[in-house]
Amino acid sequence: MEPVREKTQDETAEGVVDEVRERYGQIAETAGSCCGPVASPCCGGGEQSVSLQIGYGKKDLSAVPEGADLGLGCGAPIALLGLKPGETVLDLGSGAGIDAFLAAEEVGPGGRIIGVDMTPQMLERARRNAAGSGRTNVEFREGRLEALPVEDGSVDAVTSNCVINLVPDKAAVFAEVARVLKPGGRMVVSDIVLDAPLPEVVQADIAAWVGCISGAMRREDYVALVEGAGLDSVEVLKDDDYGAAMEVAAPDQARALLDRTGAKREDLVGTVRSVTIRAVKPA
Repeated sequence: MEPVREKTQDETAEGVVDEVRERYGQIAETAGSCCGPVASPCCGGGEQSVSLQIGYGKKDLSAVPEGADLGLGCGAPIALLGLKPGETVLDLGSGAGIDAFLAAEEVGPGGRIIGVDMTPQMLERARRNAAGSGRTNVEFREGRLEALPVEDGSVDAVTSNCVINLVPDKAAVFAEVARVLKPGGRMVVSDIVLDAPLPEVVQADIAAWVGCISGAMRREDYVALVEGAGLDSVEVLKDDDYGAAMEVAAPDQARALLDRTGAKREDLVGTVRSVTIRAVKPA
């Protein structure tokens, strides 16, 4: 009998990517989410209740096509991106398109929005939303964030909402951001970071990874990757306690994670943070 071969690091990472793609494909098809700091459809809430609590306004939500808001974010980065008419914007992990459509409102008909997502079901939903709303300056491309289907130096601004934490190779993502940005271009992303290490049992929990927790990295390491990609003027624009918000708004989900892994409340509350970070590509 041949010995069981242990998976390589690359194989393990690809397994995580496959699991994330499958889970988010299911979310796209069922229009529900269990990723987010507050209750969502499968946790007893609703998509708009999630989005309102993480920073979107009612005016924002009324401006996007029905079905574009799945309550998947952990912030509202578009409001902090400082978009101008005519700019080209790239949305990483664009999902059903909420941030892409909000950006389209800001840049106007002379601007251009490119959304990139690796999940076919999400792309189908986003493209259907775009077609149904008559928005012609928004397009959605299939691709991985580690190898963006976007030309060098072609975008003015990059955004992302609670997605980079899902990618095993975050350094490659930020290198790609630096590649596609024009000189002087900026990035504003909302994401999950850690202020202390997670227990190994939580790190190994695939449901916690898909739920935007296990894939998060230490705050200082995250910033170091951004700076290592050649971006500077890094600043945290918003910083919230994701663990505490999840505990209050989705207590059953939070308790299930603790029961499943044996982790303690203090391993998450105060440790898992939702931040919005800005950085600039040198001119």
